[in-house]
Amino acid sequence: MMLLLLSVTRYCCVDSNRFLSSEEKVEAALKHLNKPPVKSIKSTDGDIIDCVHISHQPAFDHPLLKNHTIKMRPTYNPKRLNKNDINVSSMMNTSKDGSSSSYVTQLWHTNGKCPKGTIPIRRTKKEDLLRGNSIEGFGKKKNVSIAQPNTINSNHEYAIAYTNGEFYGTQATLNLWNPYVQESNEFSLAQIWIVGGSLETIEVGWQVYPGLYGDTNTRLFIYWTNDDYQTTGCYNLKCSGFIQTNNRIALGGSFSTSQIGGTQNAITLLVWKEPKTENWWLQLQNEIVGYWPSSLFSYLSVSASQIHWGGEVVNLGTGGHHTSTDMGSGLFPIEGYTKASYIRNIGTVDAFNTLTTPTVLSVVHDQYNCYDISTGIDANWGSYFYFGGPGRNVNCP
Repeated sequence: MMLLLLSVTRYCCVDSNRFLSSEEKVEAALKHLNKPPVKSIKSTDGDIIDCVHISHQPAFDHPLLKNHTIKMRPTYNPKRLNKNDINVSSMMNTSKDGSSSSYVTQLWHTNGKCPKGTIPIRRTKKEDLLRGNSIEGFGKKKNVSIAQPNTINSNHEYAIAYTNGEFYGTQATLNLWNPYVQESNEFSLAQIWIVGGSLETIEVGWQVYPGLYGDTNTRLFIYWTNDDYQTTGCYNLKCSGFIQTNNRIALGGSFSTSQIGGTQNAITLLVWKEPKTENWWLQLQNEIVGYWPSSLFSYLSVSASQIHWGGEVVNLGTGGHHTSTDMGSGLFPIEGYTKASYIRNIGTVDAFNTLTTPTVLSVVHDQYNCYDISTGIDANWGSYFYFGGPGRNVNCP
């Protein structure tokens, strides 16, 4: 598989440009990353959202996608085993007592919208590139391998539930929080991992990552890799691969978040392998966002072997202590609804394109005194779990 960042790297590393100054390399990378917009929108959180023509998006810099014909919508959506099955998400934000909680929008929506035929892309700024260790590594995960049960992944720590088998997608609802992150190069997230073999993932969720975004906002993200994060893949649309079809959802865009003891904002995510085209589609709430073409993958071109759901933080161990970066709300699972972070109405998609509820979930919580997880089954929430914690505390020095 060719390097996905080849098109960025070439501005600084091939013979024709090897004598560019550092400033020229940054400007060349920005020109490549930021496609010419039809319209630009200034968000209340400081982002600039560029409305880029759908056929000019970064996906088509990938050599495998040069002649790709865009699929605007999937042919088939997953179906429920039983329309009255309460253990499968109904795409509603249902609270623990059965009442409805708030839907969410992205903050840039208050200042405008992108026209039909375009997609919204968060503009990469010069300071974004300068925060990274290198232009080539911008937007990529560092020092991490695919989270496997009973393994240690460098300075990444997890509280996750997972299941093994043959899968063609998953659906889950995640409530949104704004966790404290101690160091700019640490992050905190909640997400879904769709895993193929031991090398490939499709990932989607929310995160707080100052080192990538330059702030502490809670943001929607996607990620993918086909070689265990070694050379391929990146966050959002920072490299080619994911094809976006939606003009209302900005990958990397900010969300309003939940309040401890108060309003619970949540998002429902659905990722599935559409049987006819074999592409992996992403849906947020009722919005089809886009897809990962099957040609990007080997294992995932057939099916997934594991699904993971849960939280992840980076612990740099500054000063010889565990980080105080929060996972989720920063509270342990025992605090429960309106206080702890949750993932609920968990479903998996089988070979018949049917969405069913896993009744048994295995868990990984490698530092349970720092971050913990607690699973359950509920009439309104189906299969669910609470997870998270404050990081450094008296039991997590």
